[in-house]
Amino acid sequence: MTEASHGRVVIGGSTGFMGRYLQRRYREAGREVVTISRRTGPEADLAWADRDGIAAAVDGAALVVGLAGKSVNCRYTPDNRAEIFRSRLETTRALAEAIAAAASPPPLWVNASTATIYRHAMDRPMTEADGELGQGFSVEVARAWERELFSPQLPRTRRVAFRSAIVLGPGGVLGPLRSLARVGLGGAQHDGWWPAGSGRHGARPGSRHGTQKFSWIHIDDAARAIDFLAEHPEVSGPVNVAAPNPEDNARLMRTIRRIVGMPFGPPLPRWALEIGAWAMRTETELILKSRWVLPQVLTEAGFTFRHPDLEPALRDALG
Repeated sequence: MTEASHGRVVIGGSTGFMGRYLQRRYREAGREVVTISRRTGPEADLAWADRDGIAAAVDGAALVVGLAGKSVNCRYTPDNRAEIFRSRLETTRALAEAIAAAASPPPLWVNASTATIYRHAMDRPMTEADGELGQGFSVEVARAWERELFSPQLPRTRRVAFRSAIVLGPGGVLGPLRSLARVGLGGAQHDGWWPAGSGRHGARPGSRHGTQKFSWIHIDDAARAIDFLAEHPEVSGPVNVAAPNPEDNARLMRTIRRIVGMPFGPPLPRWALEIGAWAMRTETELILKSRWVLPQVLTEAGFTFRHPDLEPALRDALG
């Protein structure tokens, strides 16, 4: 057992989907958990403005997990884009400053990143060793987020950029897709030409007929990956957190239809998706960008997945 695998855990961004799951997991394991969010209350011990409190929590902690950031499930308006950047960079900087000032800094800091950092990939999978970073707003956010993580001099703290694929679990991102499938609109999402317009960053046309790749991770495996990183001090830097068997969008939607018992679902063309995304105040990039990511670092270090295949993972997540 390593120093990072027992003792106090500090979770920054504790009220989101992953943060709530980790809180329960670590507390059930008997570990002390200190939570940080925008404001204190029933779900958070500290607010981000409380720098003295954060410094005290981090000093002597075994593990710091940074998850804070405004959801990208929104329209990329100028205000939202600025808040997506600010909410990630300022909170990551606050954790770095607390770690730098600590007399007993944590041995491990795992900070959220995203598999969206890679390019729209239709030709081959992206690994940490040979993955090509992409372009556009979401990629620039991820690049800046990781720079904020790795730039400070923190010689006694190992750092991991947790490049997570779409996280599947009860109450997660699948709700809208399940709802569409139940009413007969759960077909594959087809890309196509669409005017981007100023400030919009959709997926590149080219992944037609639902062939864009869908990389994913079950929330249980995502949490287990953090435990694994704590036990493997040789692993640092960017780590792809994705199941080893990605699927494509057409198979994803076919599986969801099968789970909810809907035998049909017509394909949804780009123009219909754009209208739906506008009505739901989100962006089509979230479903049209081809994310083809493999977990090379985790696999080579010996991590085993409890949920390697999509359909069982979806059935568990949709519950």
